[in-house]
Amino acid sequence: MTDADDTRQHGVEFGSFGDRMDSFDYPLDHETLLDEHGDAEIGLPDGETRLDELLAPLQDEEQTYQDADELETMILNLVGDDAIGRENYSDRGTSTVTDGDGEQSL
Repeated sequence: MTDADDTRQHGVEFGSFGDRMDSFDYPLDHETLLDEHGDAEIGLPDGETRLDELLAPLQDEEQTYQDADELETMILNLVGDDAIGRENYSDRGTSTVTDGDGEQSL
């Protein structure tokens, strides 16, 4: 799992829930997770969502999480595009290439 001080990963802010994930009794079945922690807030770039809402697509499945890393991966997989922020945005700028004459081209 991530460092306890670093609760944001891939655009998802795990907050206090991220700190608690390591202390859960694993393996942890999906139903128990939602019963005990379904109201946990998960932060996204455009707001927050509850854990039970995020994991709703799995409600009919027999899912068991073996450890905190597996649970974190499932959450990150289900967040999808909601954690991207601005699509097609890069803060890396454009690249320039210098040709043989010292001229720059994009």
